[in-house]
Formats: sequence, C-alpha cells, structure tokens
Amino acid sequence: MFRSLVLALAVLAPAAAQAQGSPRETVGAIAAEIRDTYFSVERGDAIADALEAEAAAGKYDKLTDPRDLAASLSDRLRPEDAHFNVLWSAEPMGPPPAAGPGGAGPRHPGPPPAQQAGLNPERLSNYGFVNVQVLPGNIGLIEMRSFADIDFDDPKDPARRAADAALSLVANADAVIFDLRNNGGGSPGMVGYLVSAFTPADANIYNVFHSRQGTRDEKPGEFYASPRLDVQLYVLTSGRTGSAAEALPYTLQAARRATIVGEASGGAANPGGVAPIPGGFRVFISGGSPINPVTGKNWEGTGVLPDVAVPASDALNVAQARALDAIVAADARRTDAAWARQALNPPAKPAAALSAYAGNYGSLSVALNSDRLEVRRGRRPPLALSPLGGDVFAVATDPLAHFVFERDGAGKVIAVEQRDPFGPGQRQRRDP
Repeated sequence: MFRSLVLALAVLAPAAAQAQGSPRETVGAIAAEIRDTYFSVERGDAIADALEAEAAAGKYDKLTDPRDLAASLSDRLRPEDAHFNVLWSAEPMGPPPAAGPGGAGPRHPGPPPAQQAGLNPERLSNYGFVNVQVLPGNIGLIEMRSFADIDFDDPKDPARRAADAALSLVANADAVIFDLRNNGGGSPGMVGYLVSAFTPADANIYNVFHSRQGTRDEKPGEFYASPRLDVQLYVLTSGRTGSAAEALPYTLQAARRATIVGEASGGAANPGGVAPIPGGFRVFISGGSPINPVTGKNWEGTGVLPDVAVPASDALNVAQARALDAIVAADARRTDAAWARQALNPPAKPAAALSAYAGNYGSLSVALNSDRLEVRRGRRPPLALSPLGGDVFAVATDPLAHFVFERDGAGKVIAVEQRDPFGPGQRQRRDP
C-alpha cells in the first residue's frame, strides 16, 4: 500500500492538490469526524474544538499541498493519541466496510489499493509470521511483523492456520521468544489467540475495549487447544513495537507469564479505524480504549516497559542467554544448551595466536583466512570457526559443532577433535 501511495503522489500530486478544498475545510471535516467518533466524547470535543480554533486563526492556511497538510495534522494530533494519523492519496477509496477490531472503531475506507487489485497483503506477508525457527539449545523463536485478523467462524481461516503452524513448530522448545521489535500492530483477535497459547483457558487477563458502543474484550473467539503453561516465555520489544503488538507483551507481563526484553514500546494503545475525508484525505481515529483487568490501565503514552531493559539490537541475545541459563540450571546434563550459551558471548582471539592451529589433520585442513580460522574437508565448502576460549572453537553457523585442538607438553598443536553434545567425537592427528 505504501509503495502504491508514493507512486500516486509522485505522479498525481500537482493536479490533485489544485482540486482540494481549502485547508480550513479539510481541518473542519477532520475535527467533525473526531468529535463524532473518538472513543471519549469529552476528549473528542476538546481536540475538535482546538483544531477548529487553530484553523480559524489561519494556522494551516499556507499548507496548500495536501501532503504537507496531512503531515502537519499528523504531527499535531499524535501527542493527543499515538494512533492519530492523517494521510492523503490521489487514489479513490472504496466504500467503508464494518467497524474496526473489537467493534470499537470508526468507519474505514475501502481496502488498500493492493487489495482492490485482487491482492491480499496479509497472505503475501504470511499473516505476519516472517520467521519461525528453533535456535541452538532448543529455543523457539517466532518473529512477527504484524497481527492478522482471525475469523473464528471459519475452521480453515488462513491467519489462524499460520498461527497454529508457528506454535506447532516450537511446541517442543524449552523456551519461546516472540520477536516484535519491528511489529506495528494489527488485530486484537490474533493477540488474544496467541495469549491463550500460554495461559489457562478463560483466565481473566484479557484487555477490555471501552467505546461509545459499549465494551468488548480481547478474549479470542476460541482458545488455543493445548496451551503451554510452564514453558519459559520472552517477548522482545522496541520503540517500533506498536498498538496490538504492544497488547501481547502488556497482557503477558501483567499476567506474570512472560519476561519482556528490549526497549519501551511505542505507546499506542487505543484501537480504531480510518475515516474518509473529502479531498482524498483519510484520518485514523481511535474508537476504543483498552483497560487491562490486572493493571486497571493500559500502555498509551508510556509504552510497555521492559522487565530487562537493553538496546533493542541486543534483546534477542539477552533473551537467549537468560533462557539457556535457566535450562542448564534445571538440568546439568544439557550440554547443548551450555554450548549454545557459551557461543553467545565468545572471547576474541588475536590472529597471531590463530596461526598456531593452521595445518592438515588427516582429511581436514585448517587455514587462517584474514582473521578467522576455516576448516575444510575435501570439496565441501569451508566452515568458519569462532573461538570459545582456550583451544575450543565452534562452527560460526552452528554453536553445537565444536573443534577442540590438542597440544603436547611443549604447547605445540598436535591434533583436533570434532565434538557434538549428543555423541562421541572424532580425533585426527596433525600431519607431520
């Protein structure tokens, strides 16, 4: 959608800008929409009154380019509510469908241009699940960039099937990490379903949305069938984590079910929808506000505050380390987890010292390439090695594959042994 919008602006902006109503008319229309649909009648009236007074005073008169007016109004409104956003597009919008998620939103315009053309952006982004894997040490990782809506009346709903597939892949993991550092939000329906995968069924932990139409909670239409109540759970956040992507860590944190690692999230709690404004504008207005039954409040403005505050770029490493430490503490036999933990923070080893390991070891050859050792067997691609301390190295792409070098009494390297945590190693002597 964003790319289509940019292309339309580049081609059509000059002619379309001349066709707009005056900035005062546009601001007046937006103010009226806020007065009619913002979840708080009192605050909606106050925001609308202030906008109308500013327009009457000529604050926006010079913003005759609709792109500039939209940007200025967005900057003006976001301090009032982090979800406020004004956009302009030369492309026509379709008729408004139903209200926003939870029934607590204003009118929406039609589907985005890509969907109007027969494309489904949610399907093209795999319903938000961009990376699901099991990390060394048996740590499950689910990275999401958005939260797709789930139709619980449809047993074959593709968003739910994607969620089930992701949860199934990490079903045997000893810890699960949700990476939401680049997730701007989406549907509360997906939030509730994922929460139910790690909490008791029907637990009173789900956010309740308050709107002019009444209340509706984030409880999913159907709970996940086999929740994992004891597995370690971590959620990674950053300042880019917003809206529904904040609801997941906030709910799990309030329920004392997950450890939040990273930076405070964006602080956009109030869901809603997009209303069309004459002249090609559209404005996102919050039609509801969540209240968590445990905390009695939400994350608007403050964001979700992490339990472990670290730079977002370090959050995955820190969460892995904490999970692996817990696994090893619970079972000292878990060599795989101990090795994975060791590889997260390897010590540096100077290149001069690395040259002592270079040589041929039977079918293996070890060479120093720049400042890193590489091991090769026959025609197979070389494996880069990372030092773990002493004479122990791990394959850079696989911390559970170790090469341990052996020295004689004089300190000369005489052999290397390949090891993994699940079986005996293979030792090969260095060629004369």
